[in-house]
Amino acid sequence: MIEKHIVLEDIDPVVFYGVGNSHLQMLKALFPKLRIVARDNVLRIIGDEEQMTAFEESTERMRQHVLTFNALKEEDILDIVKGRRTRSEVPDGVVCYTTSGRAIKARSANQQLLIDAYEQNDMVFAVGPAGTGKTYLSIALAVKALKEKVAKKIILSRPAVEAGEKLGFLPGDMKDKIDPYLQPLYDALEDMLPQVKLQDMMEKHQIQIAPLAFMRGRTLSDAVVILDEAQNTTPAQLRMFLTRMGWNTKMIITGDTSQIDLPHSQRSGLIEALHLLSDIEGIGVVRLDQTDIVRHKLVTRIVNAYEANDKARAAE
Repeated sequence: MIEKHIVLEDIDPVVFYGVGNSHLQMLKALFPKLRIVARDNVLRIIGDEEQMTAFEESTERMRQHVLTFNALKEEDILDIVKGRRTRSEVPDGVVCYTTSGRAIKARSANQQLLIDAYEQNDMVFAVGPAGTGKTYLSIALAVKALKEKVAKKIILSRPAVEAGEKLGFLPGDMKDKIDPYLQPLYDALEDMLPQVKLQDMMEKHQIQIAPLAFMRGRTLSDAVVILDEAQNTTPAQLRMFLTRMGWNTKMIITGDTSQIDLPHSQRSGLIEALHLLSDIEGIGVVRLDQTDIVRHKLVTRIVNAYEANDKARAAE
């Protein structure tokens, strides 16, 4: 009789154990000569040495499966324990998987161009109307880099532009005032990372979400850095952000030049940057349009209506 402890690193143990510990009960039935006790993310195993070795190998394959696909089914467990061939690699075209096991991949030609531009350049500008998936896909690329240990951290930022409400009049402390501006970034991350794992990564500063103003003075290295809603930056703000880039860092800057919330007296830093930087080697520019909108079909019609109105007013 021997005893070992196995730590389930980098995954949500809830996914591994199954609903109501169903996966754990299944493992106990598949390895009858072992006593298996689970506490948090640690498995305590006591029993037969031969079965212990097989259990360790199966557990590691299951952990890798959860890490890759964010899901584990009973048939996956059976295939792994019985030594049958299972899907082990992410199919071509899939960036990563959501917590529900849904594949995240390009859903239009321009979205694929964004993925390609990210792989080929260290800095990418993704510009397009609301609903084209530019922010969501960018965060998926960052999560993939973090999972594959290509990057050590993800840094997400947005300018806190006041659109109708003054920050000082919002309730709570500074974090409470700023969080509403950053909520879309939280939403995307929660869709791709289990809640427990996301919380752990944020506590360890592997994932950082901060307003643009908090970027000043930093050098961002070994990271995927995403600036969202960049159309609401001033030229000075965006210049400050772009020059934060350090070694082994990729930057993605997203924005919609038709939704600028800056005062009329201020120029958009995104428009200026696109004019100045588009032809620089190592910088990719991807322009998405109405054909790339992946939200409700009414979003496309709304965007088209507003663009037609903007063109008519410009003509006048």
